[in-house]
Amino acid sequence: MISLKQAADYVGLPLKRFPRICSVRPVEMPESEKRYDIRDLDQWLDQLKSGDTEADQDILERLG
Repeated sequence: MISLKQAADYVGLPLKRFPRICSVRPVEMPESEKRYDIRDLDQWLDQLKSGDTEADQDILERLG
C-alpha cells in the first residue's frame, strides 16, 4: 500500500493531476491516510496499455 504521492510517482503523473485521471480508488486505512494498492495501479496501467476503451472513457469523464 502506497501514499498518494508515491502512487502518482509510480504511474508517472503529476501529484495534482493523478486523482483526476486515475480511476483506482484509495483504501481507507485505520487511523491513517488513504493508501493505494499497487496491484490495482498495475491493473489500471495494464488496461491503458491494452487500449481498453472503458479506461479511456473513464479518464475523459474525469477530465470533464
